[in-house]
Amino acid sequence: MDENSIDLGPDVIVEARPQDRAWALKLNFNPRWLWAALVLVLSGWILRSFFEPLVWASVIAVATWPIYRRFAQLLPGRVASNVTPLLFTVLVSLFVLGPLVFAFGALISEAHRWIDQIVIADKTGLATPAWLETLPLVGTRLAERWQAQLGTPGGMSVWLQRADTSAALGWAETLGQFMAHHLFIVVFTILLLFFLYRGGDALAVRVNHLLQDSLGDRGESYVELAIRAVRATVNGMVVVTLFDGVLSGITYALAGVERAEVWGAVTGLFAMVPFLGYVAVAGVALALAVKGAVMAALAVCALGFLVVFAGDKIVRPMLIGGAVRLGFVWVLMGSLGGLELLGLLGLFVGPVVLALGGALWRDWTTNRGTAEHGDAAGSRGRV
Repeated sequence: MDENSIDLGPDVIVEARPQDRAWALKLNFNPRWLWAALVLVLSGWILRSFFEPLVWASVIAVATWPIYRRFAQLLPGRVASNVTPLLFTVLVSLFVLGPLVFAFGALISEAHRWIDQIVIADKTGLATPAWLETLPLVGTRLAERWQAQLGTPGGMSVWLQRADTSAALGWAETLGQFMAHHLFIVVFTILLLFFLYRGGDALAVRVNHLLQDSLGDRGESYVELAIRAVRATVNGMVVVTLFDGVLSGITYALAGVERAEVWGAVTGLFAMVPFLGYVAVAGVALALAVKGAVMAALAVCALGFLVVFAGDKIVRPMLIGGAVRLGFVWVLMGSLGGLELLGLLGLFVGPVVLALGGALWRDWTTNRGTAEHGDAAGSRGRV
């Protein structure tokens, strides 16, 4: 039987056209690949709930790996296998979770104080802000409505009773589910982070070998780009948080805001997400305006928005885009697109994916241009 024939049985041999032979080769697969693919799919399905903690732990481990190596050199070698990664995991967890716990604690404390003020206002009536009457066209009407609904004793209770109780209960249930889900993510992220620090060197070697087998010599450059992008994204996020938090805190203090350092920290944490820092600044300005400090509220709005704008449009693109060769608009779209797809984790993953996509595009266009140039030169040579 020659190579252009297909054996259909012990006594049946037919001549095959080239397209028939191609289909016969496609059907001749190894069953081991099918079982391997099935096992991988089932493994991914089982671990799907742990995907987010795994990515979070990987991002933190990659971003802090140089610091971890220097930290490990300071400790005796006999404790390097378990104690060193455990200590460093605790330190990183405190560094990451500390500001978040502080901010949420501050918000809870402020909420408690607001509730106390609402109780007092319900007994005595909430005075109409003086600036409300000065608003053009609608000021007088709004002031009268305020006085009728909130300015009399018991008015606050009547106003709150009009709220939809079922909606409030639904919101509380959603908040409870949100807290439980993120507590699960935090716990498993810390656990996985310890094991990544403990076996990171061996894991890096296996990943490099796998990428070299799959992508060839370019695999190592893509890994280096991804690592650089992760570290640049994390560093940019930390710097933006500190930049916005410190400068907005100074602005709040100059404007006479109570507990300005707390609201500065809250603004910095909100500023991690593009455009969300403006919401924190607007909230502080609104609180000042309600108390009658209109000029201070306007100053907070102007300076606070300027600080957040500089952090989003100058500091973040400079730190992230400069390290991974991405323009401002690509950094912004990567952050917001990743946020929409993966939540807070997408703020870190989005720019990294776009950086890798940009590198692949540059390599493809460069290789294609070189090949076309070579073909054109060959054609001229034949002519």
